[in-house]
Amino acid sequence: MHPTSVNGVDDMIRLGDLNEAGLLRNLLVRHKDGIIYTYTGSILVAVNPYQLLPLYTTEQVHLYTDRRLGELPPHVFAIADSCFFNMRRNKKDQCCVISGESGAGKTESTKLMLQFLAAVSGQHSWIEQQILEANPILEAFGNAKTIRNDNSSRFGKYIDINFTKGGAIEGAKIEHYLLEKSRVCRQAPEERNYHIFYCMLMGMPAEQKKILSLGNASEYNYLTMGNCTSCDGRDDIKEYAHFRSAMKILMFSENDSWEINKLLAAMLHLGNVHFEGQRFICLKDTIREERFICLNDSMIMFASIMLSCSVFHQAIYGRLFVWVVGKINKAVFKPPPEDTKYVRQSIGLLDIFGFENFNKNSFEQLCINFANEQLQQFFVKHVFKLEQDEYARENIVWKHIEYNDNQRTLDVLANKSLNILALIDEESNFPKGTDTTMINKMNQVHGKGDVYVPPKNNHDTQFGIQHFAGVVHYDSKGFLEKNRDALSTDLIQLVEKSSNKMLKQAFQNELSSNGEIKRAPTLSGQFRQSLDALMKTLTACQPYFIRCIKPNDFKKPMLFDRDLCMRQLRYSGMMETIRIRKAGYPIRYTFDEFLERYRVLLKSSLCDPKVVRRNVAVDIVVVVIVVDFHDTMLELERMKELNEKALLIQRVLRGYKYRIKQTTCLWPSLLQVQLGFARLQAKVRARQLQHHYQQKRVAAVRLQAQTRGYLARKEWQRKRRAVILLQTNTRGMLARKQVKKMKRDMFLSAKERREEELAALERQRRLNQVLQQKKEKEASTQSESITAQEMVDDIFGFLPNMVGGQEGQAPAGFKDLEKQGERTRPEEVDLDDLPMVEDIPEEDYDDLDEYSFSKFASMYFQGAATPTHVRQRLRQPLLYHEDEGDVVASMTVWWIILRFMGDLPEPKLVQGQGARGLRGSNNSLDPDLALRQDRRLSHMVGLDQVRTTGVSPNEIYCQICKQLQENGNRSSFYRGWILLSICLGIFPPTERFIKFLQSFIRFGPMGYAPYCAKRLRRTVANGVRGEPPSWLELEATKSKKPIAVSVTLMDSRTISLPVDSSSTSKEICQLLSEKVSLKDTFGFSLYVAIYEKVWSLGSGREHVMDAISQCEQEVKRKGGQEQHAPWRLYYRKEIFTPWHDCKEDSVSTDLIYRQIIRGLRFGEYKCDKDDDIVQLSAKHFYVQYGSDCSLDNAKTVVQDCINSSLLEAKTQDKWLQMVSTAHAQGPYINSRQKAAGVKAEVVDYARQKWPLFFSRFFEAAKLSGPALPKNKFIVAINWTGITFLDEKERRLLQLSYPEVTGVNTMRYSSLSQWLHSDWTVFLLILLPPLREGKKFGQSVSLLTLKGDFSLNAVMAGNIAELVHMFLGGLRERSQYAVALQEVNQDDPTFLSFKKGELIVLIKDDELTVGRGWIKGKNERTGKTGAVPTDAVLVLPTLTKPTNEVMSLLNLSPDQRKSIMAANQKETGTVERVAPVSLKEFSYEYFRQPIKDVNRQVISKNVAPERLWVKSREPIKQPLLKKLAGNSELSHRACLYMGDYPTKQIQTPLELTDQIFGPATKDEALRDEIYCQIMKQMTSNNNRFSLEQGWQLLWLCCGLFPPSQSLLKHTQRFLESRRREPLAPDCLQRLQGSLRIEPRKLPPHQVEIDAIQQNSTQIFHKVHFPNDMEEVKSPARSFCFLKSLVCVTSFCLYVVQVLSLNDSDYFFDSLRQITDWSKKAKSVKEGGGPMNMSYLVFFMRKLWFNVSPGRDLEADLIFHYPQELPKYLRGYHRCTKEDMVNIGALLFRVKFNNDKSQFVLIPKMLKDLVPNDMLKAMSTTDWQKNIVAAYNKQASMTSEEASLAFLKVVCRWPTFGCAFFEVKQTSDPNFPDIVRIAISKQGVSIIHPKTKDVLATHPFNRIANWCSGSTYFHITVGNLVKGNKILCETSLVKTFITVLFVCLFVFIFYC
Repeated sequence: MHPTSVNGVDDMIRLGDLNEAGLLRNLLVRHKDGIIYTYTGSILVAVNPYQLLPLYTTEQVHLYTDRRLGELPPHVFAIADSCFFNMRRNKKDQCCVISGESGAGKTESTKLMLQFLAAVSGQHSWIEQQILEANPILEAFGNAKTIRNDNSSRFGKYIDINFTKGGAIEGAKIEHYLLEKSRVCRQAPEERNYHIFYCMLMGMPAEQKKILSLGNASEYNYLTMGNCTSCDGRDDIKEYAHFRSAMKILMFSENDSWEINKLLAAMLHLGNVHFEGQRFICLKDTIREERFICLNDSMIMFASIMLSCSVFHQAIYGRLFVWVVGKINKAVFKPPPEDTKYVRQSIGLLDIFGFENFNKNSFEQLCINFANEQLQQFFVKHVFKLEQDEYARENIVWKHIEYNDNQRTLDVLANKSLNILALIDEESNFPKGTDTTMINKMNQVHGKGDVYVPPKNNHDTQFGIQHFAGVVHYDSKGFLEKNRDALSTDLIQLVEKSSNKMLKQAFQNELSSNGEIKRAPTLSGQFRQSLDALMKTLTACQPYFIRCIKPNDFKKPMLFDRDLCMRQLRYSGMMETIRIRKAGYPIRYTFDEFLERYRVLLKSSLCDPKVVRRNVAVDIVVVVIVVDFHDTMLELERMKELNEKALLIQRVLRGYKYRIKQTTCLWPSLLQVQLGFARLQAKVRARQLQHHYQQKRVAAVRLQAQTRGYLARKEWQRKRRAVILLQTNTRGMLARKQVKKMKRDMFLSAKERREEELAALERQRRLNQVLQQKKEKEASTQSESITAQEMVDDIFGFLPNMVGGQEGQAPAGFKDLEKQGERTRPEEVDLDDLPMVEDIPEEDYDDLDEYSFSKFASMYFQGAATPTHVRQRLRQPLLYHEDEGDVVASMTVWWIILRFMGDLPEPKLVQGQGARGLRGSNNSLDPDLALRQDRRLSHMVGLDQVRTTGVSPNEIYCQICKQLQENGNRSSFYRGWILLSICLGIFPPTERFIKFLQSFIRFGPMGYAPYCAKRLRRTVANGVRGEPPSWLELEATKSKKPIAVSVTLMDSRTISLPVDSSSTSKEICQLLSEKVSLKDTFGFSLYVAIYEKVWSLGSGREHVMDAISQCEQEVKRKGGQEQHAPWRLYYRKEIFTPWHDCKEDSVSTDLIYRQIIRGLRFGEYKCDKDDDIVQLSAKHFYVQYGSDCSLDNAKTVVQDCINSSLLEAKTQDKWLQMVSTAHAQGPYINSRQKAAGVKAEVVDYARQKWPLFFSRFFEAAKLSGPALPKNKFIVAINWTGITFLDEKERRLLQLSYPEVTGVNTMRYSSLSQWLHSDWTVFLLILLPPLREGKKFGQSVSLLTLKGDFSLNAVMAGNIAELVHMFLGGLRERSQYAVALQEVNQDDPTFLSFKKGELIVLIKDDELTVGRGWIKGKNERTGKTGAVPTDAVLVLPTLTKPTNEVMSLLNLSPDQRKSIMAANQKETGTVERVAPVSLKEFSYEYFRQPIKDVNRQVISKNVAPERLWVKSREPIKQPLLKKLAGNSELSHRACLYMGDYPTKQIQTPLELTDQIFGPATKDEALRDEIYCQIMKQMTSNNNRFSLEQGWQLLWLCCGLFPPSQSLLKHTQRFLESRRREPLAPDCLQRLQGSLRIEPRKLPPHQVEIDAIQQNSTQIFHKVHFPNDMEEVKSPARSFCFLKSLVCVTSFCLYVVQVLSLNDSDYFFDSLRQITDWSKKAKSVKEGGGPMNMSYLVFFMRKLWFNVSPGRDLEADLIFHYPQELPKYLRGYHRCTKEDMVNIGALLFRVKFNNDKSQFVLIPKMLKDLVPNDMLKAMSTTDWQKNIVAAYNKQASMTSEEASLAFLKVVCRWPTFGCAFFEVKQTSDPNFPDIVRIAISKQGVSIIHPKTKDVLATHPFNRIANWCSGSTYFHITVGNLVKGNKILCETSLVKTFITVLFVCLFVFIFYC
């Protein structure tokens, strides 16, 4: 046995034993384990368990929802979910064919499929429940108990469920097939009639049964023929209750139900009629009083009479069934709309009678089995035939699988000519045709075939058919009569004369023939026609199959009949199915479908769908076929990938949203964290790159070593062989020569030998001479070829090696920071670890190939200029210049570049003429140039004339690049690259040339290309320099490394930092703060000092090297050497914030403290009194030495803190005594205060004492504003305010921040003179670009209470930024506001105040500014309350404003209005933008203008129509192309705005309804509304019309947003009109509508009234349930606000009991209610439209976790007023003692301690005692007991009594319940009227009289719920056999809302 057969498998395709025994064992093993479902691929095999299994709970529904087939164990829910999923995925209708024998469980499977589809639809709609409830009705009329099945379907049905595009059920249609009508009159033994008869007799009330004269089932012949009137598996009473409930849900009226009962009762009575001679039978009710007389005439036989009665009864029941199905379809079927584009999707469920083979089979069994043959053929065709044909067409290697084809049986039954059904119809049409003639014809035609089994003899009436499930023998007796299915004319006339309307409706088709005699179609013909239609429907769908297996014939659980199951498996073709599913490919896609669906799994870099699709031939249809398993895996992977992408999108969007939200409040810390992460990322990435580099380098070195070794060995072997060969030849040659010489010597004389020797010596001498000349030549060449480094060393050899900021002596006042006699060694910062700036992206070299310098030269060079090196002067600049001065300067720069690169010799002096005798002199050059020969760079001397001219940076770079291109002179080449690298650090090229320059730099010599590229990127990032390069930069150019500069901190630490030519003070400050772990970095700036000068570079974009260059120029002006300039850089505190807190950063406090102590010593900070200095010194004493009071320590402190001038005024001993005494008496010694706290006190003292010394200074000139003594002054900004100072530091004006209302900046460009610096030739090259890059003419506007100042300042942007930051920060932290308007409120919740009064803001969690309210206290009255934020102006101050400021704020309304307008303006560039129109949008989306012939004739030169501009004539067609031809909304906007006169008077509400109503329903019309409104507002000079247009646009922006194509144009339209009052609100509303769903209804009257008053604040009155207070609640955002105002426990209610939906908008809900009320009242009174009044209440909806006493305000306002009516209505069960006690409490609530009102108790007893308990005692007893209880409750206030009432009631289980009085019909054991209570325990059903809890259903047991107009339905427990509750009430909407919220909260907390 294969291992898979031991425990069984989920999918029989995976069975190892692929045989019948293996299949059977697999089902048997799983059946024993209670597993009834098994897969065969996508086919489900379901074994009937004959018991209820826990497989159909709500949890199972959720588990199988949206899961792929095969992902979970087999289940019928999985098939349903696959149908639903594939319907939505493939946009194709689905069907599920459920087949099997009778009793196999087909009907139950159908119901389960329906339940699952309704659940996954998820709408809880009434139509879903109606579809579900159709089953009980159909089962009652069409199902009956048979031998094999207790609930056998005696008809077939096909349920076609329709879905919307979103997957929600919108309707269904039921088709029925071949009801077994004969069962009404005849049943087989142990079988019953249809369920409806037994249910009616058992469940109908006795009163109704009495009216219909009905008794028990045993009294009626039609119900006792099978000797079975009961069914063990059914409860007829309960089923009848469900049947009645289903009738109500499906809109059957009470009259319909009664008429049906009457017909059914009449049939039962008629079944008891016995015919005898001469007896009269009178029929009433159902048939008019007619008398049937049975005559003893031989022509009328009793049998025929009985047969006619049976036929009549069957006809009545059959037509009644048809009428019931039609009624159901009328309720559940929704006809498709007329729109041709609408595509309806559907899922069909086929539940048809199973194959039947009884002992006696009649005509019905033949039709049933014929239908099963058709379905089997459909299965065979789909699974076997089409499958294998497809494989053959696709040329797939395939072994044909044999299968049982029942096509021959179908041919014999219905397809061939003279088939059996045709012969039956033929005989039925013959009047004399009989069953005998029919069977004779069948024997004659089909007797010789193997499908038809003829009778055994001529007298036998049975014939057989070989079906796919076996041979079935049919009794032909009665075939023709059943097939004719015709009623006699007498019976039709009888029905026509009947007074029963239901009977006539059932026979409507027969009665509508008007007496015409038509041949009725036979039953088999009708059935074949229905089956053909069914087959067409199934063929058009994608089918799924469920094979139901009956395990035994005894309907017993856990009993498995192997033979029976094997027979079913055989004839169903399961074995063949498994084989073809296992080997085949049942899933097919076209290539486009497959690619479109699974493209998410592709990587476009590997497989681009667009490219792949193009590669596929157009005329070839590519089919992708996969197996079930692969399809499932593909779907799972696709869902996984989509989920990952969705999570990625959500993560990015949520992160973006969170960052935007947190940016404003957490920007500094976020920036610091971001920088930290950036550093960490850079560190990690650098380490990773280093690691990868090291690995690759090691590998490369190893590869190189191996390769070089191999090549060396190979070369050595080659040379060795060559040497050996050479040696061999040489030795041979020498030997031969020796032999030849020996021979010759023997014959030569001595003289000849001498001559020979002399000739040899001469040849040797000449050879030596040639070699000597060659060596000398090589030496001279080698001396000329010097390296690049030597070239640089030669040029910059004069530069010393030094660290910036360490030369010379320290400036005055800073010498103490450097130790005497030794140089301080600075702390070094690792140049590799600390990046100088944020990462700058390097150039993409691949994109620079097309930007060659030669290409640029060919495009832009003038004349015949070439891009290559030349040595002569140019006739004209390389680039074009308009200014003549620029031309001269360009030529001068060219001359200087030639000199620098050595391409032009230095000018020489003519003797006797001095500097004037320069050879080749130029008028534009400095005559002192040639005199500077003492420098190494004598050829780089600057000329003053060039400073006044401008040279384009591109010109300089082009000249340098030209001289570098093809330059063969090595010295000139390297000098040019040095010059280029220096220029790149000073100024960047323009955008036109930058890519060409980057491309040129790539090909620089080794070391220069990356160096120059980096300098270029840095210069582009940090901007152009303002000064020429310094000596430090020349040193950096020499080494190509960053410049090392030292920065000194105030604690004497010196830190060496890496900088470059583009480094800014911001970067230096950032590096320093990170080095010293400084958190509070604001206000710390970089200072530069030289000699006695010190100035701040700030912490912004100031270039550090510019300051160093200025220092060097200062040294030069004093006659010193620039390279030895004694400048220093210091890191100091420059300015404090108004909210500075020393506790935030101890490092910051320590640095400031050191700075203050140094300032005291050197006289920077001075005190007015000596005592102040003494106290500061004493604190320093404590900080340094604690409580140690030694004299040496005191001397040190005096030296550290006391200035020398003060020491001269008083002796050192005197200061020692004063400081020591102050130190000993200091409070910090006894308290042992920490040193950090004392430092903080010193810092706070300095901040308060010397605000001007901690200020940021700016030079400014007044352009306009109030008069001042001087127009040029210094602006000092510090934490106290803004001060204007003159050059002598005298205050011209002082402004506190409450006096400053706003700040704006403006820019304009102009040229001004630059500082002169002529120390080097670089100025000639670098100064013109620097001058062009400098920005001047910035101005700042200060808006103050003392006037508006316009100031011209170089640092105007910094001024505005600093002031704006201080104002914003102060407003956020301020607790003071001034009233802008007067507010008088009687309600104590709101604060009353007068305009101009000071309001102290109280910041707590009670009210939030975001909702427009803040809590405040009136300083004058001392009262507190809610203050609207728009009624006050928050003052930027942390202290109480002065009286002067308050008086300025209250000067006049005009001045206050200007202040408010200034506050609303945005800080930044003041710019007037031209109004934007829809002109650009119209080109693409508007229709073409309509040509008006008459207009053209009248005005020939008239301009064409501009559709985007206002017109006074109504447009005849919509503006948008997509709405062409629809003129419904053409002129509505014109009517509202008054641009078009109309005679009909329409209210604004009617016009807005006409404008916005269609657009709220049809999304396509929304853009048209926006376009028409903006069109009428463009070029509109009518102010009234424009105001109306703004009102419309304001309403429109709050209803729905425009499409994405129109959105940006709408935003630009609004942004260009910001001066309009409603423009900002329109933008805000537009942004809000983009974030939420559009409104569903047009604007409400309240919105229109508000906007017509030009008020964007919408107020709506909201009532509380205590009836004591009314609150005008601001409803400005109600158009976006959901009804759930606070938390889920509260809700808005309209009028009395209508609860607003949480998902609906407030005004949409009000509009819906008021419209409904208007229509109802208008119809009732017959009048026109009218205004309706309503009230809005705010009440508690949920009572979860309510504990009386925890929130007293909620108890008094909500809990007590809402719980009291429930108690008085008698909803709670309570004892008399509780009622008496509560009565006393309620009396105290009304009258407090007034005992004189006891006499009123009898009259007000209904307000003290529950209504149903008033008669429990007499009135006197009630009064007596209540008074006694009242006296026991002494000293209790009214509020305490209310709270005591709640504490008593909260102990009852029904406390906090929502009660509903309903009428129920679902449970006969409950009374008709019950009370339903919803609480946190669940849903309880309570008896209204006894108050007993009849049933309680927890929320986790509620499986489904839905509601209709007046009904609601709840399913509790299992989806199949669960309890159903159907109730009727007028409060359905409120009930479902409360139930839904309770379920949601329950699920949330669980």
